[in-house]
Amino acid sequence: MKTNPVELVLAFMEKINAHDVPGLIALLSEDYVLVDSLGHELSGPDRLKNGWQAYFQMCPDYWVSHEDVISSGDVVVVIGSAGGTISKKGELLPANKWRIPAAWKAAVKDGKLSRWQIYADNKPVYDILARLK
Repeated sequence: MKTNPVELVLAFMEKINAHDVPGLIALLSEDYVLVDSLGHELSGPDRLKNGWQAYFQMCPDYWVSHEDVISSGDVVVVIGSAGGTISKKGELLPANKWRIPAAWKAAVKDGKLSRWQIYADNKPVYDILARLK
């Protein structure tokens, strides 16, 4: 059964918001690549699993939202926001809360997500991390 690329991408975003790491990994193709906002690539199920777990630990209330979704064939672009609070020794202090505009470009292959590229200015996150060091 052919999966609708937009539905797959929105399901992926729901898994992110639920912090459902096994659910995220289940939606990925074997050759999946995550490209962060600095252009670094991450692939391989174990690295991705560990990466998502670490990110959700650092930012336990991380979320993404979508305002616009544009698709062409198996490519989907999502425009929205991301945010959360950087944890300091398990505490979620208001001073460590962030929210940024963001966009994501996804590629779907054989009903699975094969690429997730992040477009965002993460300076607010980097500023918080630098202050917490």
